Amino acid sequence: MSSRRKFLTQLAGVAALGIGATSCAMSKRAAATATAAATTTLPANAFFEISLAEWSLHKALFAKKMTNLDFPVMAKQQFGISVVEYVNQFFKDQAKDTTYLNELLKRCKDNGVTNHLIMVDGEGGMGDLDDAKRTLAVENHYKWVDAAKYLGCRTIRVNAFGEGSAADVQKAAVDGLSRLGEYASKEGINVIVENHGSYSSNGQWLATVMKTVNKPNVGILPDFNNFCVKRDSGGPWGGKCIEEYDRYKGVGEMMPYAKGASAKTIDFDAQGNCVETDYPRMLKIVKDSGFKGYLGIEYEGEKLSEEEGIKATKALIERVAPTIA
Repeated sequence: MSSRRKFLTQLAGVAALGIGATSCAMSKRAAATATAAATTTLPANAFFEISLAEWSLHKALFAKKMTNLDFPVMAKQQFGISVVEYVNQFFKDQAKDTTYLNELLKRCKDNGVTNHLIMVDGEGGMGDLDDAKRTLAVENHYKWVDAAKYLGCRTIRVNAFGEGSAADVQKAAVDGLSRLGEYASKEGINVIVENHGSYSSNGQWLATVMKTVNKPNVGILPDFNNFCVKRDSGGPWGGKCIEEYDRYKGVGEMMPYAKGASAKTIDFDAQGNCVETDYPRMLKIVKDSGFKGYLGIEYEGEKLSEEEGIKATKALIERVAPTIA
């Protein structure tokens, strides 16, 4: 299974897969034509809206074929998606740079794009057993809460990593998330945890963390594919996955606390169905939970280009959504 952290260790060999730099200079007429052709087509009574996770374009971003400033423009002009989810790695030094953030806001406004989420990595785990390191991790996230507020986002996504027993990491995660949630609540920002490997990919474990934290602005971002709970080496990201949690059970356990969902795709069959996840079954679980919010497209495969993978995921969701009773 591909992952953000694993990918960062392989950057030297990265090449873009057919994604050119976004056409910021695209004429208004051409942009309108492209947007009209790609506009999201969901039924009027759909229980979710589609957003686009920036990680879907991580190869192009790391290869410098585009920048974070280009992302909202591309989301709207190439894919007809008006809501975006950022990854902090692609503007990690600009969290407090109001000049940069204002330029990002301008591009969003000019293209009718709404900022929804910032996925935060590399700032420490909420479940670190070391009190000092956990406190530092909590405080490292403050600037991203502030950046989210400035950009008009509703949410930041964090990690509940920690090394130790399930019970000890769970206790630490409750403490870290409670403290960060308290800070974020003052700014009207949600703090959500993705099932991102190890204990966090155990639906029951993560649901128990949420139940214990018991804060209205602290929740979960269920990812349809991240359910590796044990690897043969290297913690949550290293080595080969040797144990997976049942994804359908896991999403079902997480959905009562969901403040978004990640529509992850890796591979597709000839009919355009996702190979690793039964989307009709998964979306039925999401709908039955009473969820109403953003379903973020996150393509992470290798066989299609990033552009093709995003379009294939979007087409799949749009085809399946009307069939969910």
